[in-house]
Order: sequence, then structure tokens, then C-alpha cells
Amino acid sequence: MTILAKKQRETGPGAAPHGGVPGQKRGMKLWLKREGASLALLAPFTLLFTLFTLLPIAAAIVLSFTYFNMTSWTPFVGFENYIRMFFDDNVFLTALRNTAVFAMITGPLSYLLSFVVAWLINEFNRTVRTILTLVFYLPSLAGNVYFVWTYIFSGDSNGFLNSLLARLGIILDPSGPVQWLTDTKYMMAVVVVVILWLSMGTGFLSFVAGLQSLNRELFEAAAIDGLPNRFAELWYVTLPQMGPQLLFGAVMQISTSFAIGYECMNLTGFPSTDYATQTLVLHILDFGQLRFEMGYACAIAVVLFALMLLMWTAVNRLLSKWL
Repeated sequence: MTILAKKQRETGPGAAPHGGVPGQKRGMKLWLKREGASLALLAPFTLLFTLFTLLPIAAAIVLSFTYFNMTSWTPFVGFENYIRMFFDDNVFLTALRNTAVFAMITGPLSYLLSFVVAWLINEFNRTVRTILTLVFYLPSLAGNVYFVWTYIFSGDSNGFLNSLLARLGIILDPSGPVQWLTDTKYMMAVVVVVILWLSMGTGFLSFVAGLQSLNRELFEAAAIDGLPNRFAELWYVTLPQMGPQLLFGAVMQISTSFAIGYECMNLTGFPSTDYATQTLVLHILDFGQLRFEMGYACAIAVVLFALMLLMWTAVNRLLSKWL
């Protein structure tokens, strides 16, 4: 290469400024100009998400290694809270078992129930579909409306279920009516029924919306190809198109099933008989808001968060492979 050619290469239009990278500053300016509006819109969400989600999680992890009790800052105690949790706290083990039972039963059942109901509702015309969607979504929309179940499962003879069973001659126990909300034989089942009744929440709405946005041409093509019935259509055409909605619904159901607590407290009391419906959320409430042992409460919260994250990772991988 001649000296003249070298000079033209160094000083030509695409040449880099002295000490710089070719086009780096210009590329950064163009990127900011192109993506500036998007970054400005994301900035408030990013700030709020950091302040109210990431920082509290980080603070809980740090506090879980201390004896912080709201009045004095205690030094680092290592894994002592976690050792106490798994080896000295029998109520924690009961709460962990109950939380796992609720998550394993109400999570999959409510997920499946939400999708099946949304799929059936989708077969009606727009007016009927809107009314039915509102009817099924209303329990979760109304908040503490599950208090009505305390009258249905009331333990006296005037309780709706006890009165009905007595009239049918099913309750013949001389000891009196069934104590649905205080007898350990029935408490878990009662809470599961109420949680399933409340399960038509945001995940249910996402299923309803997803079913409305399906590509109808694929259904016509499947009919021409000779799919035998509606269940085959559901499996081969409907579900593959609803990947995002199914993943979102899974996230919501996992979060809801692991966060069960206040429903148990309002139905069966706090603490419940023999801690039969004690969950990790109520255990955090016990140590955090009643005993002010914030370090220990944060350790329980970290374990609960880890369980939710582990479950979500497993479900996400399963659905990602299938969808």
C-alpha cells in the first residue's frame, strides 16, 4: 500500500477520530436518538420496580442474617436464623408442609379450572361471554367476599351446611354439628374449596383474552385436514397459539398459591387449631408484626421467595419445552 493510500484511509470519511473507535460516538448518538423515547417511558417503571421490588428483596436477604428487632441493630449472625428455622421451629415445618400442600393442590387445579372455564365461555356469543366472565371473575374482584363462607361453614346448627346436612339426615352425631372451621379433619379441605372459588383471577382473564386473539385460519385448515373432534383441535391448534398467556397464567397461579395466608387467618383463625392451616405467610406475619423479630421473619420470607422462584423456573422450563 502506498503512502498516499494510507493517508486517504486514515483521513477518509470512515476514519476514526484521533484516539477513538470508528463510528463509536456517532453510533451511540444514533442509538440514543432512536431509543430515547422508549428509555424515557421505561425509566419510571424501572425506578419504581427497583425501589419497591429489588431493594426490599435485597434488604430482606441482608436482614435474614441478623437479629434485627425494630429497636436495635444487631450484628451479623450468619446462618443462625436458618438453622433455627429448620431444626428448632416445629411450627415453621408445619407451615412449610401446609404451604406445599396448598401450592400442589390449589395451584394446578386452579390453573386447569381457569383455562377450562375460559375455553367453555369462549364458545358463547359476545354478550353471554362478557356476562359469564364477569360472574366468574367477581369473587376475586370483590376482595374479602370470601367471608360469606364463614356463614356457610359455621359450626353451629344454624350454619348453612350443617343445617342442610341435618335436614337430609346425614348429621346424626350426638356431639352436635360439625365444626368445619375448627376441627383439624376439615379445615384444610374447607380452605382449599374457598381458594379454588377465588382462583378465577388475572390468569383467568388472560386466558379469556388469549382465546379471543387466536388465528381463525388455523382452525379452518385443521378442519380441512380432518381433525377428529374439538379436543384434538384444542390440543393441536388452540394451546400452541396460547404460549404467552399460559406462561403468564402459570406465574400468577404460582404466586397466588404460595401467598395463601390471610384467607386461612380469616376463615380458621390465627393461630388455627394445632396450626392446621398455618402457612409461611402467616408465620412471617407472626414473627414480623407480632413479635418484631424482623431478622427471623426475613429469613422465612427468603425461603418462601426461593420456593416460589424454584417452582416458577421448573414450570417455565416445562411449558417452554412443550410450547
